[in-house]
Amino acid sequence: MTTRFAVLGCGRIGKMHAEMLARQVPGASVSVVFDVVDAAAQAVGADIGARVATSLADAVTADDVDAVAICTSTDTHVDAMVAAAEAGKAIFCEKPISLDIAEVDRGLAAVAAARVPLQIGFNRRFDPSHKAVADAVKHGAVGDVHLVNIISRDPGPPPIEYIKVSGGIFNDMTIHDFDMARYVTGSDVVEVYAKGAVRVDPAIGEAGDVDTAVVLLTHANGVLTTIDNSRRAAYGYDQRVEAFGSNGKAASNNHHDFNAVLATDQGFRQPPLQNFFLERYARSYLDQWDAFMAYVAAGSGAQSPASGADGRAPLVIGKAALRSMQENRPVAIDEIDAQENQS
Repeated sequence: MTTRFAVLGCGRIGKMHAEMLARQVPGASVSVVFDVVDAAAQAVGADIGARVATSLADAVTADDVDAVAICTSTDTHVDAMVAAAEAGKAIFCEKPISLDIAEVDRGLAAVAAARVPLQIGFNRRFDPSHKAVADAVKHGAVGDVHLVNIISRDPGPPPIEYIKVSGGIFNDMTIHDFDMARYVTGSDVVEVYAKGAVRVDPAIGEAGDVDTAVVLLTHANGVLTTIDNSRRAAYGYDQRVEAFGSNGKAASNNHHDFNAVLATDQGFRQPPLQNFFLERYARSYLDQWDAFMAYVAAGSGAQSPASGADGRAPLVIGKAALRSMQENRPVAIDEIDAQENQS
């Protein structure tokens, strides 16, 4: 049976997802694409042989659509999620759901009321290397886990215009690491302590953000997670996860352009690291879609591989991290939750 998709958003990420669903994901096809920039939608539609919807409603209510992939700008995710839920469609939504927790809750309430499948686009959960670390923890191979260390450094910062609307480093970049911390430890975060600095580009500071950050998370099960972020690593895309415990450790290392080592009396030389997230995580995006297809096929009662709750939690952690950095103190997750409940 084929699952027919409407892909909302035809920018870089939406285009990638549309092409994967149309050509690389078994059992998937793309019936409809939509973007507020019609030229972008027309280009993607022509490339993959999908029709172009005239509106969001036209896309999500189409009879030949079973599932909706939401790849639009963050501020439009919730409206698209609500529309898709009310139309009874399965939903894949890129992260973050929203930068506003109240909006996230509005979207998740609509999904719960409609009882439709929802998966959030935390693709790093599906990276084979990172998943092996999480599996080692889950199955007890490293014993009683004491520490998790996550290093996430980009080859270079995004444009300043993007920085200004990104929601800040914790919502844009570290959000993946917050999710990875919960995923690897299998435990919620209860306290956050964050420090940030501008060490890469003064313009990032002028835009109201930081480009270098260290975060310490305390989990409900007592595990400590450290996160190390930088917007610029001169040597390439640096992505590492380590879980250390009573029996040893499990670690995922960086990916190079190809696997070869030259060893001489001058030392060891390796090819450079992969330099772009679409290269480093290409496999994870495909495995993410395979997981979504299996989840939808499993029917009512199946557990989402990355649920709405999984999408909400890193946003709350991000708010705690920002407050911690601004006020130079540890911040309890309960403090943020209490504030959200009052608003």
